[in-house]
Amino acid sequence: MKTTLKRGMGRAASGNGNGRAVYPPGVHTPMTRYRQPEPRRRNAWQVVRTVVLWLLVAALVVASGAAGAAYLKTHEFLAAIAPKTKADRAAAKRLDLVVPGQPTIALVIGTDRRVGRQAELTGRSDTLILVRADPATNSLSMLSFPRDLIATIKCPGRPDTRDRINAAFSFCGTVGSLETVRALTGLPINYFITVNFRGFMQLVNNLGGVWIDVDHRYLCDPTNCPGVSQINLWPGYQRVNATNALAYVRFRHFDSDLYRNARQQLFLKALKQQISSQLDISTVFKIMNAVEKNVIVGRGGGQALDPKTLKDYLYFAHGLPGGHVFQSKIEGLTGTNELSATPDSIATAVRDFVQPDVNAPAKARDVTLGIKRRSHAPLPRNTSTTVLNGNGVAGSAANAAYELGQRGYKIVLPPTGQTQNAPNFQYFRTTVYFDKAQPRSGAAAAQIANLFGDATVKPLPAEFATLANGAMATVVVGQNFHGTIAPAPVDKTPTKQPPMVTPNAAMTRSLLVQANKHVRFRLQVPRLVESSSRLEFDAPIRVYTINKGYRAVRLTFRIGSNEYWGIEETNWNDAPALVGPSFVHKIKGREYALYYSGAHLHMVVLRKDGATYWVVNSVLDELSNETMLAIARGLAPLPK
Repeated sequence: MKTTLKRGMGRAASGNGNGRAVYPPGVHTPMTRYRQPEPRRRNAWQVVRTVVLWLLVAALVVASGAAGAAYLKTHEFLAAIAPKTKADRAAAKRLDLVVPGQPTIALVIGTDRRVGRQAELTGRSDTLILVRADPATNSLSMLSFPRDLIATIKCPGRPDTRDRINAAFSFCGTVGSLETVRALTGLPINYFITVNFRGFMQLVNNLGGVWIDVDHRYLCDPTNCPGVSQINLWPGYQRVNATNALAYVRFRHFDSDLYRNARQQLFLKALKQQISSQLDISTVFKIMNAVEKNVIVGRGGGQALDPKTLKDYLYFAHGLPGGHVFQSKIEGLTGTNELSATPDSIATAVRDFVQPDVNAPAKARDVTLGIKRRSHAPLPRNTSTTVLNGNGVAGSAANAAYELGQRGYKIVLPPTGQTQNAPNFQYFRTTVYFDKAQPRSGAAAAQIANLFGDATVKPLPAEFATLANGAMATVVVGQNFHGTIAPAPVDKTPTKQPPMVTPNAAMTRSLLVQANKHVRFRLQVPRLVESSSRLEFDAPIRVYTINKGYRAVRLTFRIGSNEYWGIEETNWNDAPALVGPSFVHKIKGREYALYYSGAHLHMVVLRKDGATYWVVNSVLDELSNETMLAIARGLAPLPK
């Protein structure tokens, strides 16, 4: 996989001959406020942009395995999504160039751009989101910007103005959104992807619907929600059509954008699960036809997107490990209708975006289960390190040594009289050598390599022995080093806390006894429930056919004012949601599958007696990890 991004290149960095750009950069434009969207505006873009990304993954991954017609279709597809208008072609030329082996960043723009004779009309951008693919950490991260975020609008040839960020597209099209987001974040941008809203329902229908877990009863009709979009969904895991999917991801009438954004993220994860395993070639072609009419892709330097590059990205996204898709957001918003945040909040969101903590699920699991693990790599202060110049750029070794020193590494210089240069300057990729004679040196080198992104780890060759000067690790900086190393991810591992549960099997036992008459598998009674929980008023229990030939029972609990968690019990053991757990652990003879979202335990699944029993967290993951696990461990068979 050769994803690409040149750190610090393009308009986000000023070259000084030594590649000393700041990465990640600071915030260039302070944000002052955020105006909450009016309820009746159509704002499903936060889903549409990634819906299209995952549909592209499905379409091209499947199609690339076929011959003949699929090959021809791929080339037709790429031609169809290439920039067509003069404005889009000009915007593509302003993108930052890509460098093999480096992360890439794409700006996804959700628009209401017209079609046909009105195609040149600009319209608005209802969603802006940055998507970053990092081959070094095998992760995909996303950072979205509210459409009413006040920012400095950058339109080439026009004076800067302060306005809502979606006005940038209205003022000067794709190039306006590109330059505005680049100025706000200081990040280089290698691709833009514009997505047309009208394709959403067609795309979902071409999939035959999407399997999602609905957390509670959603009912909005003319009697209780006059003048707004209607929705009618019951709780439980189910396949929803395009109309219901759109209603679900847009809903916020009885909660807020915070909940809507969380629902959209859950929808996207469900979509990825489905398209990774359930498509055939005919469905793929239908999806590609829909995407062709609603998506434009521009590449850095105005270069055309070629089949190999696209295939590399698609296989990268298709093969992402569980828990390696990260959603960054701007924290610290204050106010009611107009929200504000400090520049530090934006800087923190940018940092989380460029350096997600890929070890968050494992660390959170260890805390919850009380697993004590010792790192194989020594601490930085115990890791002696020599840094050598392998690219010929003056100051590269000194810069890298300074960065490592700031991280606490013990820097060792070559012997007196020896330059800080490698035997040659032909290193494209940074390489970290380790001294096999020193214990744990390999783990230490791997840890250092992670800081340089796409670095290679190898045993120390004999010709480097003198230059290494006894160091445990020797870093040779290559051409892909641009002055800085990756920022350390912020450790957001939650601290261990006692489970907030109360024994209360009586809350659901009578309901389950009645439901037992309508299913052919053994039901489980939750002996422990979250302490503040009460059964949902509108739908405390639901008994339904989840799939042809399979039944399910859903218990729905409410906490606080708008939070719901649930327990799903079914004899359908091959549901898409059960694919790819983060971890599987056996506790006192029972095996539990753990599904994490970052550091939060979102679902715990028990397989027993030919059925599966799911404890599902709220959309905001309000139940602690310890509480989730305690509830799952408290499940007990319903007495016969």
